[in-house]
Amino acid sequence: MSEHRPPIQKTDAEWQAELSDAQYTVMRCGGTEPPFSGPFWDNKAPGLYSCAGCGAPLFDAATKYDSGTGWPSFYQAVSETAVADREDLSHGMRRVESVCAQCDGHLGHVFPDGPPPTGLRYCINGHALTFTPSGETR
Repeated sequence: MSEHRPPIQKTDAEWQAELSDAQYTVMRCGGTEPPFSGPFWDNKAPGLYSCAGCGAPLFDAATKYDSGTGWPSFYQAVSETAVADREDLSHGMRRVESVCAQCDGHLGHVFPDGPPPTGLRYCINGHALTFTPSGETR
């Protein structure tokens, strides 16, 4: 799953035309959906979670777990190059923001309080994701 593709670059107007209002707010403006309100927080089906902005594979459902936070949570991305991290000093906090490595869309944040084997909790906005059930093609 480590297929290399050139980064996706679009104008703000192109992103607004392609994404829903909720997706645009989350992915391009760094917004956060309220807990227990977005898609996929309680999805337990096997499959693949991809970027809602560009379709890049991000997380296998086998790495999803119930963190109790109200957002889809994963302990590992599909590859080391799928999700990029960057420092986030907003809201008076020091956090690590997770973005799609392909289109730079805001996904959520990663925290060091997840389960084994990684100890990570990728806390991801459901509006930043699409889901393809196992057995279906994207």
